[in-house]
Amino acid sequence: MRSRWFNPVLTLLLGGLLLVQCSGDDDGPTGPAPSPRTYRMGFSGIPPRQDLALTIQTIDLWSARADAALMLSEPPWEALLAGIPPDSIVRATQLGLANYYRSKGLRIVASVDPTNGLNRSADSQPLVDAGRSLTEPAIQQLYRSYVTALDTIVHPDFLGVASETNLIRAIAPSALYTAVVQVGNGAAGDVRAVDPNVQLFTTVQVETAWGRLVPGSGFIGVDQDRTDFPFIQVLGLSSYPYLGGFSDPDSIPIDYYTTIDATSPIPMMVIEGGWPSDSSGVAGTPEKQVRYIARHAAILDRAQAIGWFQITFTDLDVDSFPVPPGTSLGPFAHLGLVDEHLVPKPSLAQWDAEFRRPRR
Repeated sequence: MRSRWFNPVLTLLLGGLLLVQCSGDDDGPTGPAPSPRTYRMGFSGIPPRQDLALTIQTIDLWSARADAALMLSEPPWEALLAGIPPDSIVRATQLGLANYYRSKGLRIVASVDPTNGLNRSADSQPLVDAGRSLTEPAIQQLYRSYVTALDTIVHPDFLGVASETNLIRAIAPSALYTAVVQVGNGAAGDVRAVDPNVQLFTTVQVETAWGRLVPGSGFIGVDQDRTDFPFIQVLGLSSYPYLGGFSDPDSIPIDYYTTIDATSPIPMMVIEGGWPSDSSGVAGTPEKQVRYIARHAAILDRAQAIGWFQITFTDLDVDSFPVPPGTSLGPFAHLGLVDEHLVPKPSLAQWDAEFRRPRR
């Protein structure tokens, strides 16, 4: 699930908006100290509905229980195709948001998705609408220029240049996957030429790696992704176990992440995922969502992961977000730790308990 469908209204006007931070004081421990965690935790700024004031309220609510922020989207293809310089776009739509996150003491992870976040078999919808494709050299150059501008202006700590590569390889036309490999490697090379410090990554879809999302594929792992994107320093993960046939969070193997990259492991960071609190079409309940947060923390502990993002902190009012034809936000609408009115769910307390663990 990616956030191109949320045209980032939140990124405008935030550059000068620096609110006073509120930092919660933990009560003194009354029992054994919690075990340390290796990972930073956080969310993206997506609100339940497209509204700037609500976006700020949402960020202020989750930033008190996070130490990192996620900035992810598909490229602004319409603006790029119209000839607007990438650096102008980034300053107008991304820099203010990054500054706002940093004012709250958050590390920044940025991820740019070159294809359709809700339909991995297809190009990004604005490219389709314009009769264009990532397979074109000119479009690939626009992507590379935008990614480089984002890095040099925003200066994220981590930068993703391709998303769910194994799922694209499994279900998209081979020409589109080849284009993803080309732009991912090209963008990485362009960024590395001007920035020796940013940590580069791509993401894989975990259920696909296990053979649970694409029927008949069997266990695949991520060796091919590691070969096709040899520059990555971190392996980004996208994981929605309920879409892969798990009906109970406690049935997810404790080595769910470590097994897929056992050949030559590198640090892992969960970029997107979660478990729904609503049972419409999936195996979700509020109680299962609580147990998923606890189980996921244990899986991350086993993997010695370095990051955990859920994308959405709130549930989504799906009618307020345009999506590409033939796709739906329904399976992702109830992953929030608060509902669309920002009322906490039981899972929020479990997240807070994991966040209070000292970070090693």
